[in-house]
Amino acid sequence: MRASNYRAVGIAAIAPTAWGTTYLVTTELLPPSRPFLAAALRALPAGLLLLGVTRVLPRGRWWAKAAILGMLNIGAFFALLFTAAYRLPGGLAATLGAFSPLVVLLLSWPLMGIRPSVRALSAGAAGVGGVALMVLRPDAALDGVGVGAALAGALLFATGTTLTKRWGRPVPLLAFTAWQLVAGGLFLLPLALLVEGAPPSLSAVNIAGYVYLTLVSTALAYSLWFGAFDRLPAATVSFISLLSPVVATGLGYAVGQRLSAGQLIGAAVVLAAVTVGQHTAQRDAARQAAVAVSQAAQPAASPA
Repeated sequence: MRASNYRAVGIAAIAPTAWGTTYLVTTELLPPSRPFLAAALRALPAGLLLLGVTRVLPRGRWWAKAAILGMLNIGAFFALLFTAAYRLPGGLAATLGAFSPLVVLLLSWPLMGIRPSVRALSAGAAGVGGVALMVLRPDAALDGVGVGAALAGALLFATGTTLTKRWGRPVPLLAFTAWQLVAGGLFLLPLALLVEGAPPSLSAVNIAGYVYLTLVSTALAYSLWFGAFDRLPAATVSFISLLSPVVATGLGYAVGQRLSAGQLIGAAVVLAAVTVGQHTAQRDAARQAAVAVSQAAQPAASPA
């Protein structure tokens, strides 16, 4: 892999690292039982801030495309994510969400013509297993709505990841990120008001938590995340997202939670899956691109 790709992977990894801090910030700094408010305040202020800086609006078909990507990557995804987190015990939601790299690999075949290799699929399956080792508890119970929300969220996020790569971006990175955050936030804000009612009075600690989520976990993280699609295959970017539960588990240890041997093994498996998966995804994409170029360069057969 070229040095520029290593830099792209390193920059992209900042996004799931920031996302991994979200759980700790939410539990320690934000008001309890306000998942949709937290989601709305993550998305909409960040989007409006970036939109105010860039002052670039969509044109033509990109109004619809920005709305679709905003719902897939932000709005509906956040709503399903928090629904699963509140209805599923332990880390079951994180485990189900870890199916995203596998879904991206499968969607990349019909949507982008990139056929996944057995090695890439195996790395995706290993990533799911590693996350399960880190976060699942023996007493984890299943809730039908929660499981459905987690799987639907993983499917939406994977679809958004694949479409973002396929459609590209017609404007600078910050404007492209702003469009999606605003679209998702405009969906989440009325949902929060409808389900949770008026926002509570906020303390200075609450405000600091929301500011962190807005600026770091959302505006910065998603800008870097969408920027990674310029240089990396969609499957490579999706594998990097597996770093989020690793960071969340490590932060739990830092604030006093004990890690079992199984959790440490799970973290090692996830890191190995990320390394193998993103290398394999780039190799598969490069090989199939070379085949396509070679076939295009061949002269057409003479008519019989």
